[in-house]
Amino acid sequence: MATQNLTSLLSSLTIGLDPYEALYKHLHSHPELSHQEEQIAAKAASHLNSLDAGYEVHTSIGGHGLAGVLRNGTGKTVLLRADMDALPVKEDTGLDYASKVTMRDNDDVVKPVMHACGHDFHVTALLAAAECLAKMKESWSGTLIVLFQPNEERGGGAQAMVDDGLYNKVPVPDIVLGQHVMARRAGSVGCKVGHIMSEADSFKITIFGRGGHGSMPHRTVDPVVMAASVVMKLQTVVSREVDPDQFAVVTVGSLQAGQTENIITDRAEIRLNIRTQNHEVRNKILTAVRRIVRGECEASGATKEPIFEGTAKFPLSVNDETVTKGVHNSFAEFFGDRFDPNTPCSTASEDYSILASSQGKPSCFWFFGGADEKIWDETKQKGRLAEDIPVNHSPFFAPVIQPTLKTGIDALCLGALTFLKKP
Repeated sequence: MATQNLTSLLSSLTIGLDPYEALYKHLHSHPELSHQEEQIAAKAASHLNSLDAGYEVHTSIGGHGLAGVLRNGTGKTVLLRADMDALPVKEDTGLDYASKVTMRDNDDVVKPVMHACGHDFHVTALLAAAECLAKMKESWSGTLIVLFQPNEERGGGAQAMVDDGLYNKVPVPDIVLGQHVMARRAGSVGCKVGHIMSEADSFKITIFGRGGHGSMPHRTVDPVVMAASVVMKLQTVVSREVDPDQFAVVTVGSLQAGQTENIITDRAEIRLNIRTQNHEVRNKILTAVRRIVRGECEASGATKEPIFEGTAKFPLSVNDETVTKGVHNSFAEFFGDRFDPNTPCSTASEDYSILASSQGKPSCFWFFGGADEKIWDETKQKGRLAEDIPVNHSPFFAPVIQPTLKTGIDALCLGALTFLKKP
């Protein structure tokens, strides 16, 4: 099956997109936090069964994870993956299907919840691709796995599914493919051979002082001042300790201390996120962070040693050369100049690759755009893309439904069909 045949085949196939647009709106307005993806998982399982296409559906893998297996003769086994969880963000998009959901997180704190990273698009596109590929079974041969992963945002979902016996339930894939909607021009697709996403480490750091009355700071050791100093010093790690030729990000995403203005609390919590694309740089930054925190605590007279707790870890994502070149050929033919085969490595992180690397198998990941084409073009002309196009995790992140959804569906189908070739 030549690439042109793939293009002709996919172009000639039509499925009704209206039900999938409605499904997307439903998922967007009903987000669920990591570890709590019960309803979206049930929706995905129900949809796969309703296709009546022969999918074997396995549920409750590594939490709320599920996978559908469609066996269609001899050939390669290809796994297509989508993530399901949402974020603790209060939506401010103004959409008529915007989320108003709140949930208790793993710390039992009530948080607003939003699909601020596009996982609702990922699930919808994969369900539509599952229908498309089932309808063209006569044109391919092999085994298709469609996998819906929980807990991507905390970096534990892929490993949890593997540890829970995923590959005792479904065949080990020859190839793992995945995608992510991003703040790019809608209809565009980007991929590259090699490093495609960064490694990430997240921590909760607790520092200890001595609490007391707000009017008597001399009788206390103020952890708020201590934490503020730590945060400022951490800003120098990348600018003064990392080679300018190397990529690195150190972000303090949360600093929490105290409950009211006239009490000096006895502790502060800093939540820190580190992104790197080189193991040596990662180790250097981790060492620097610990040195700075401990040094500031000692200098400030902290009453206890600080506590470092890892909260999430993501591997470096690397696209296999052979697999990615195959995907590139299909995408270039189908998407034309909307496809970029040399997209920059993303500063974001993913855990999808564990589904492949845990079995010694290759993987490929790509990005597709969700920003309204007209708005993107006008904003680019003004030189204000960074300021005016909301990025993932923003309360304003709202990809346009089309052509975003169709692009995601097409890309998944093309990726699978690249390798599910009849002899």
